Amino acid sequence: MGEAPAFLVDDLQDGPLNGLELTNGTCKTTTTVGDKTYVTVGADDGTLSIDVQIFDPSLGEWVYPTVLGTKPLSCKGHSTVLFENRILVLKKGSKPDDQIWFLEVDTEYVRQQRKKLGTEVVAWSKGVIGNAEKPIVISGPSGVGKGTLISMLMKEFPSMFGFSVSHTTRAPRDMEKNGVHYHFTEKSVMEKEIKNGKFLEFASVHGNLYGTSVEAVEVVADAGKRCILDIDVQGARSVKASSLEAIFIFICPPSMEELEKRLRDRGTETEEQILKRLRNASAEIEQGKSSNIFDFTLYNDNLEESYERLKKLLGLNGFVTASPKSAAPREINLPMDHSVSKLDDKIIINCISSGPDKESKNLIMLDVSSLKGGAPGRTRGLDFHVIGSMDQLS
Repeated sequence: MGEAPAFLVDDLQDGPLNGLELTNGTCKTTTTVGDKTYVTVGADDGTLSIDVQIFDPSLGEWVYPTVLGTKPLSCKGHSTVLFENRILVLKKGSKPDDQIWFLEVDTEYVRQQRKKLGTEVVAWSKGVIGNAEKPIVISGPSGVGKGTLISMLMKEFPSMFGFSVSHTTRAPRDMEKNGVHYHFTEKSVMEKEIKNGKFLEFASVHGNLYGTSVEAVEVVADAGKRCILDIDVQGARSVKASSLEAIFIFICPPSMEELEKRLRDRGTETEEQILKRLRNASAEIEQGKSSNIFDFTLYNDNLEESYERLKKLLGLNGFVTASPKSAAPREINLPMDHSVSKLDDKIIINCISSGPDKESKNLIMLDVSSLKGGAPGRTRGLDFHVIGSMDQLS
């Protein structure tokens, strides 16, 4: 709880504001959701600070929430409009790929974090035009050939697939580069991010944490590629329980005898290590078959045939690799002068552009009817159309 600045109290008593520029150079919006007034204040100090409060005019007190997700960078102003359980924030004077953000106030993720943290929670999520292909989670015991199958997939379709870069709290080894081999981080930092739901899966190995963050998967999708996650069954279980929509494939050996033969033929492990891998494999195979984690089970009895089956599962059979260049991603480019309103599941942006001779107006219809994802990752599925007037909406 805290005492609100005088200018906020006065403004709220006068009614809600959207994109008001204050005398100190900041820009403020207020959005009412139920009995709560969400105040968004942006300034030219490198951040877009957030005040989320339950406003009581007689007391002038506010609740300051825990703010999760990556905050948008500062901008030259912003406007907001409420859409269901999130607030759409449109930044002014920003790059086209940085103009649309969502402040989630009562989504499933926010409710989970509110229950876990025992405090008021909001979460930022960056809005993205269009969709991304579902990531692929591939699991299987050591020696089953999943690494070989993934390598074949990456070699044939280098521009289509990508790996996420994992996080670890261990120190870098020789020649390892941060952001390339791993994201190297401090244990306290990673533990906090795990607590805040920023990791899809994680494990402790010899006292160090390893894990796959939501952001690491999103970065692959941002590059226009489909993310492949090569993780164990326990990791797949964690990803399945998360908000990430993925395809789960379990690679299984034709038999335990064949798996043992492959492990011994590698000649890289001691007898004790082989026996341990076989025990682990037996448990993983049992979990892989009996759980409801995996969408498909692929028996790797013949490598070439298994690879063809894998491509078929992913809809790649008959795919022509020498395809023409894909069209550039669509981007929305908002002028500084615009206002927003909502019509059903569409956001109407009224744009005003001033030229040397005259002022032009046009409307952009932002379709938010098919949103996917959300905090702690991106909000995808946005679409837009440039229209001439409100008459064209009917």
